[in-house]
Amino acid sequence: MWPQRTEALHQLYYDPNIENKNLAQKWLMQAQVSPQAWHFSWLLLHMDKVPEIQYFGASALHIKISRYWNDIPADQYESLKSQLFTHITRFASGSKIVLTRLCVALASLALSMMPEAWPCAVADMVRMFQAEDSNVDGRARCLALLELLTVLPEEFQTSRLPQYRKGQVRSVLAQECGSVFPLLEQLLQQQDSPGFIKQKVLKCFSSWVQLEIPLMDCENLIQAAFTSLQDPELFDTAVEAVVNAISQPDAQRYVNTLLKLIPPVLGLQEQLRQAVQSGDMETSHGICRIAVALGENHSRALLDQVEHWQSFLALVNMIMFCTGIPGHYPVNETTSSLTLTFWYTLQDDILSFEPDKQAVYQQVYRPVYFQLVDVLLHKAQFPSDEEYGFWSSDEKEQFRIYRVDISDTLMYVYEMLGAELLSSLYDKLGRLLTNTEQPSTWQHTEALLYGFQSIAETIDVNYSDVVPGLIGLIPRISISNVQLADTVMFTIGSLSEWLADHPVMINNVLPLVLQALGNPELSISSVSTLKKICRECKYDLPPYAANIVAVSQEVLMKQIHKTSQCMWLMQALGFLLSALQVEEILKNLHSLITPYIQQLEKLADETPNPSNRLAIIHILGLLSNLFTTLDISHHDDDHESTEVKNLPVQQGPNPVVVVLQQVFQLIQKVLSKWLNDAQVVESVCAIFEKSVKTLLDDFAPMVPQLCEMLGQMYSTIPQVSAIELTRQLVHIFSYEPAHFPPIKALFLLVTSVTLTLFQQGPRDHPDIVDSFMQLLAQALKRKPDLFLCSNLDVKAVFQCGVLSLKFPEALTVKASCGFFTELLPRCGEIAPVGQVVHENGKALLQAVLEGIGGQASRSLMDHFAEILFALNKHCFSLLSVWIKEAMQQDGFPSARVTPEQKENFSQQILRERVNKRRVKEMVKEFTLLCRGLHGTEYTADY
Repeated sequence: MWPQRTEALHQLYYDPNIENKNLAQKWLMQAQVSPQAWHFSWLLLHMDKVPEIQYFGASALHIKISRYWNDIPADQYESLKSQLFTHITRFASGSKIVLTRLCVALASLALSMMPEAWPCAVADMVRMFQAEDSNVDGRARCLALLELLTVLPEEFQTSRLPQYRKGQVRSVLAQECGSVFPLLEQLLQQQDSPGFIKQKVLKCFSSWVQLEIPLMDCENLIQAAFTSLQDPELFDTAVEAVVNAISQPDAQRYVNTLLKLIPPVLGLQEQLRQAVQSGDMETSHGICRIAVALGENHSRALLDQVEHWQSFLALVNMIMFCTGIPGHYPVNETTSSLTLTFWYTLQDDILSFEPDKQAVYQQVYRPVYFQLVDVLLHKAQFPSDEEYGFWSSDEKEQFRIYRVDISDTLMYVYEMLGAELLSSLYDKLGRLLTNTEQPSTWQHTEALLYGFQSIAETIDVNYSDVVPGLIGLIPRISISNVQLADTVMFTIGSLSEWLADHPVMINNVLPLVLQALGNPELSISSVSTLKKICRECKYDLPPYAANIVAVSQEVLMKQIHKTSQCMWLMQALGFLLSALQVEEILKNLHSLITPYIQQLEKLADETPNPSNRLAIIHILGLLSNLFTTLDISHHDDDHESTEVKNLPVQQGPNPVVVVLQQVFQLIQKVLSKWLNDAQVVESVCAIFEKSVKTLLDDFAPMVPQLCEMLGQMYSTIPQVSAIELTRQLVHIFSYEPAHFPPIKALFLLVTSVTLTLFQQGPRDHPDIVDSFMQLLAQALKRKPDLFLCSNLDVKAVFQCGVLSLKFPEALTVKASCGFFTELLPRCGEIAPVGQVVHENGKALLQAVLEGIGGQASRSLMDHFAEILFALNKHCFSLLSVWIKEAMQQDGFPSARVTPEQKENFSQQILRERVNKRRVKEMVKEFTLLCRGLHGTEYTADY
């Protein structure tokens, strides 16, 4: 075994063959947890071994101590402790990685022994390493001790100690800091302590403060860390130590200590300014982290100290300086983004005070927040075109996300500043656009508009008195830049609801939007803005409809927009046409879609190939998106009822139905050639599915021919999209006598074809099985009479459902459970269902218990519980026999459960016929027993 381990380690570290490495790693991991690891670990630590082998030995020791502590006899604790001390001393001048692993092993040992078996562990460690030992250099001993003291709290944070032990050990360690902190202070204060020792001291302190040590006990070391910030070599480590110390949740209890920390933080301002001037991003970033940590974590506690309001305000102003740090994020600075959360926290704390106190703080901090708005809008400004051109795509994306964060902050700040904020932005924009003597940069204008848009997108500005002025100003903006044009578009879009209430202003901005539609660089902003206007203002757009349709048609024909924007544009036109007279709709539809119909006719005659496939999918997508929003019955209207009453009364057939009937044969022709292509079939089904959802009852004239077409499609090649559309038709039309015959015929055909698929082997089609189960559930819910049809093989359907419960795909199993929870309540009212359940219900119960026993994902247990509950409620006498027979099978549903546990579960289920939640709890409990997971830490949150 010994040569095998050495050989495996050599393979792991030096063999270039990845398969050999993986095998070696697997074998070594097993070796680490074997009983022999206690013996070979020490042999691998011999000084004649290479560091990689020594490291493996030290790691094996740590694993044995941390995970298999109960295997160690109590009389061997001292021997193990002594050996670890000896080896740490030996490696103090040796390999650093091996020393660290040995320290982690000793730390784990100490955590397991304290406080009973090793009451003063930390003090003993300090004493052991401070003892004179002529064989080991004093500095090396000091570093080894610091390494051990650093990893001890870290090992505690990741240890697997039980919860009650964790609390006990934490309090012991917190007391033991009295043995550690004086040593750390001494080492930091010694003039001759080298930089690397001081760095190690700061890391050690940083590790200990995370044990929730009282902040006042850390005062001296925090002050020493502040002093270390002046040393470039110690700066980063000192920042980490200070931030960790003041970020502890418990720190807010020590208000006096927090107040003492404000002056040294403010004292860093000169160092911060120098760093900013010299472009030292690391230093400015570190100092900002300290200021934000104090302000963000303790703003409430510091605000409460009313007599110290000026010092806290000074800290707030220091953080404001960090927010407005010069330069463009993320190229010239990365600091300002750290501060944004602080402004949320401070505002929340101010607004949480009682009204009188809040009024006082509002008086102090409203001017600060107005200043913040100016700073944020300055930071949101784009750089010059030339500079921006040199930015990488990654930097541009980071800047975009940064602007979104600024936008969110501005929206939040509105809660404190209210309408005055909008007035302020409007006044600044007005001065900027009307000042002829000092022409402004486009960046300044864009930032102010961006601020306005940030607020208008989420806050109701319908009652704002500055929006009319803003709408009047927008046409005066000289748009010479894509970014500015984008923001103008998005700002108009954010005001679409306001325009719906003030339709007289639409003409001020609509020409700008239509002009922007022709610019491919403004594709997303112009199309989304037009869509918003058409959705919100459709009842006021008829005077502009011809122009909007003409411009849209032109840009669609020129193909200047990407596919998704073309789809949005069609949705916009659907909203627009919905508010017109029927004859106007038909006229516009004719001019709008005739070119596409002609193109589709041409494509339908061509031999299928990849390029005409994409063109067909594109045209079908345009039609389905148009029909998604073209709703002349106003099913989705949330406008005032008075407005709807003034709309034209529909005469004759729905325009969408007229168009669909005209193109129906063409669509069938396309399908005949592309029936093998799932995406083309899906696109065809999408046209009808979206039309059905929008039109509802108005779609009725199309039902017979659509059912016939779907039947032909599904008979030739079964596809999910056809089942989904069938389900939609069953949901909306199956209860109407006039439509029942075609719906019934389609349902029976889809069922028959799918049952044949099951006979051939359904495992390759989990998506079809999933959709089919949902269709069956929908039929039972909307029209249970479908299950009375003599042509329907209810037994075969039932057996397919049982088979589907055993699929590995969770969604398919979930859909099958949904089918049975709809089916079982119908046992009494539908004779064929009652008969099938009586004859085959035991197979269903068997499949459900197999899933609970461990064959199915634990996430599905609630769905299996629903079936058990339905069986118990509707087939009680049968279930009581079946469950008894099933549970008598040896090792069923799992070899891990005893006969008593099975009997107990059966009785619990049979007793509970009212409370479904209780049944779900029983099933969860039983499945854990079946899987051998009951009571384990792994399932604590289950």
